Amino acid sequence: MSNTPETPADAWLASARQRIGSTALEARAEQIGRVESVSDGIAMVSGLPQARLDELLRFERGQFGFAQVLERDHIGCVLLDGIDEVQAGDVVHGTGDVVRVPTGDALLGRVVDPLGRPLDGRGSVTSDTREPIERPAPDIVERDLVTQPVQTGLLVIDTLFALGRGQRELIIGDRAIGKTTIAIDTIINQKYSDIVCIYVAVGQKSANVRRAIDAIQAHGAPERCIVVVAPASSAPGLQWIAPFAGFTMAEHFRDRGQHALVVIDDLSKHAASHREIALLTRQSPGREAYPGDVFYVHARLLERAAKLSKARGGGSLTALPIAETDAGNLSAYIPTNLISITDGQIVLNARLFDEGLKPSVDVGVSVSRVGGKTQAPALRQAAQTLRLDYAQFLELEIFTRFGGMPDTRVRQQLTRGARIRAILGQPQHVPLRLAEEVALVLAVQSGLLDGMALPQVETFRRGLAEALDGGAAAAVRTIQEQGTLPDSARESLLETLRKYLQTLTSSSAAAQAESA
Repeated sequence: MSNTPETPADAWLASARQRIGSTALEARAEQIGRVESVSDGIAMVSGLPQARLDELLRFERGQFGFAQVLERDHIGCVLLDGIDEVQAGDVVHGTGDVVRVPTGDALLGRVVDPLGRPLDGRGSVTSDTREPIERPAPDIVERDLVTQPVQTGLLVIDTLFALGRGQRELIIGDRAIGKTTIAIDTIINQKYSDIVCIYVAVGQKSANVRRAIDAIQAHGAPERCIVVVAPASSAPGLQWIAPFAGFTMAEHFRDRGQHALVVIDDLSKHAASHREIALLTRQSPGREAYPGDVFYVHARLLERAAKLSKARGGGSLTALPIAETDAGNLSAYIPTNLISITDGQIVLNARLFDEGLKPSVDVGVSVSRVGGKTQAPALRQAAQTLRLDYAQFLELEIFTRFGGMPDTRVRQQLTRGARIRAILGQPQHVPLRLAEEVALVLAVQSGLLDGMALPQVETFRRGLAEALDGGAAAAVRTIQEQGTLPDSARESLLETLRKYLQTLTSSSAAAQAESA
């Protein structure tokens, strides 16, 4: 027996022989392709004859993309990450799978990219489930009537264009006139509701996304929100899949009998990224250079919003897509497509915004095709003729600008209409409770505000919550919990409003006397 000590080389050789001996030898066929060319986030790949549309492809350095175009001699692959690292000649592997994203409660309170990778510096997202971003919309027989309200906390929307759980309502208008603010205020108002909110930022500036996140964290319930970010600096592929990823994350809650709200900010930029990808993959351009399937892309996305039947758990997914217009042109290609897909639109007017009315909702063009069926009974009872009164005021205001002295009835209509417009204006990130909305509508419809100067209406609104909680707590509780307005609650609200108005009037008179 040799006493020669074992060297490190001998130990490594023995270990290698053991590993080789325990390895099962088998034949394995693997299809690979090669990158022929790459530019602007699009890789043209040859080979992989059995690749499927939307299949996830893996590049040799670990990057991923998905097959967008299948031609006879090449595949147009949209890169999802590492677009500067993929080079011509790189090996490409088919995965046999599609793009999937993590879902579940682990995402709540997180800021992630469209692939579920964290952007908030709080570690990885540990989720047990991963679902495909493309999922079929619920069938007709699986849907139920849209009857439950989504309270936005914005008086102009909740009273005139009520939203329902399972509805798709488009928010549309020119740039920088408050579209995102309406959506964020709606998310903030779900602080005390059972709705989970998903905010999807597509092609936005990082500063704008940061402001939206800060607003949700400061005023809302961030622990029940998911923020999906694909900024303007990200790859076109990430921007393209972002809305689909957001819907998949929301469907996890909908399919379990819960309620979800998805805000897509915005689909105009998503359409632009779709056009960019289509042109780079050599698809035939159509109207305004968009490919012919741009309508289908948005239709199959928004059709996933639905109120499910009791047999499917009764959950709901509400969509608030945002679209941008150019100089108020609603007849452009993408706006008309989205208007025809959705169940109504909230149209913002740049002229109203410049005049100081915020939110600058154009009540003559905006519409909700679900409307009063989902409105809270208390608010519907209080605001029976509000929209008609306001529409008549707007017409009379135009005519009286030409001069002349209107009669007493017209002056009363003008006075009432000016107060309606005053209460419809609202500061951002200060949503109203249902009871406060009902009280404001009762105050203006009963004529309590007719004798108040317009600048004092905002003062009246600021102290309203405290006055209601102090003088009509039982009525507030009934409205908040049951959504109804019994006669006793109505009288209690009106009595409290009269006392509150007298207090304001006395305080104003005392202040004027001191200044004199």
